[in-house]
Amino acid sequence: MTAMSDLTLAANPVDAAALAAAEEHHAHLAGELSGRVATLLAAAARDAAAADRIRRGLVTFCDTQLLPHTAAEETTLYAAARRTADGRLLIESLLAAHTRIAALVDALRETGTPLTAASDARALQVLVEEHVAAENGLVLPLLAVTPGVRLAALLTDMHRAFEEEARTAETALTEAAPAARTAPGAPVPEASVPAAPVPRGSVPAPRPAGDGCGGGCTCGETEADVPELDVREIPHALRHATVFGALDAVPVGRSLVLVAPHDPQRLLTQIEQRSRGHFAVQYLQRGPSAWRLLLSHR
Repeated sequence: MTAMSDLTLAANPVDAAALAAAEEHHAHLAGELSGRVATLLAAAARDAAAADRIRRGLVTFCDTQLLPHTAAEETTLYAAARRTADGRLLIESLLAAHTRIAALVDALRETGTPLTAASDARALQVLVEEHVAAENGLVLPLLAVTPGVRLAALLTDMHRAFEEEARTAETALTEAAPAARTAPGAPVPEASVPAAPVPRGSVPAPRPAGDGCGGGCTCGETEADVPELDVREIPHALRHATVFGALDAVPVGRSLVLVAPHDPQRLLTQIEQRSRGHFAVQYLQRGPSAWRLLLSHR
């Protein structure tokens, strides 16, 4: 991931802010993917039906979020970077990574064993994380300092392209399986709706998080059933966005164990502010080297 000092390389403050926002969006995308993969890994060895449901939800997320994102990048950011002397070979390698990402998503579409799906999902997660690191550390800074390129305008164009790609994907899914979506009792594929960003400035205090969850959560789950997200090795500037993305992948009635290097009170405040009352909090461990919290979606 690129260091925060790289923001000062942008040609102007508007592009610097756009670069920071793009990095945060990448963290959210990778975070939600990480959360979905962690959930699939937890289910693969214990519940084939649950693993298959999670696999289908992961494919839907890839079809409506991840793949439209990569397609929008190609027509905007990549097209601009490819015209620079320093960016041509870099973009060729990133385009090859897009091909591998699409191939892994296609592999996940196949109804194989839960362990096979888990393996493909984990490979996809690793590839996307490496890909995001290259984009944040190389492509975005390159565009930010290239004369005549306005990163903020490029990202606006990319957002529009993404919305168009995502609408096309949603329409294709609807037309491909209308009966599956409307039949009584039929499972509805999970969709991914990007959460609203947390406004900057003061936010209301979170609901007190004691040693109990306060009811309405999934405390009956065994620890083996609950995926774990350890954020201690994630750069601090991107940590909260990654957690938000992972929480977006936790369905109602399920939980996520968060492992943090300190008591994450500010993070809990932001979680409550962006999804009021939707997550109950239970402390499982309070230091000294790690804080472990059970976040239950109710």
